[in-house]
Amino acid sequence: MVVAAAVIPAGWPDGVHPPGSPGFEQTAINWLLDVVPSDYRLHGVLVRHPVALATLARHHLAACVQGARAGYRSARAELGNDLPPGGLAAVLAAYQTEGRRLVATAQAVELVAHALRGETFVPQLAGARKTARSPGSPGSRAPDPSRAR
Repeated sequence: MVVAAAVIPAGWPDGVHPPGSPGFEQTAINWLLDVVPSDYRLHGVLVRHPVALATLARHHLAACVQGARAGYRSARAELGNDLPPGGLAAVLAAYQTEGRRLVATAQAVELVAHALRGETFVPQLAGARKTARSPGSPGSRAPDPSRAR
């Protein structure tokens, strides 16, 4: 019997087992808890319901990305007179680096959230990111024949 390997999309977080494999859910929970403030660990409901944890992580990271972008936009006005030469450029570089890291983490949270909901990843050409719902999973439905090409 041949078993197909799970498709792991680009951007899948290191340390999280592939969806459907032994330990997937626990490694996903551990990773999600590492990307949110540590106080989230105090709420057992988030460990018991990893989809809820993924949702909170998504909102948290969206706010962090928004904050990094706002900080970058306002850094010259807020810090320009207070930093030594080269200091502002270094702060802007830090905002850029952290912004890219936060965006990548937010994208990885989306992937993990899809997998926790039972969606499967389908190989795509040119790196397109799409998921397919597993039969019988919430939100799954038959294809709409009127939308066929």
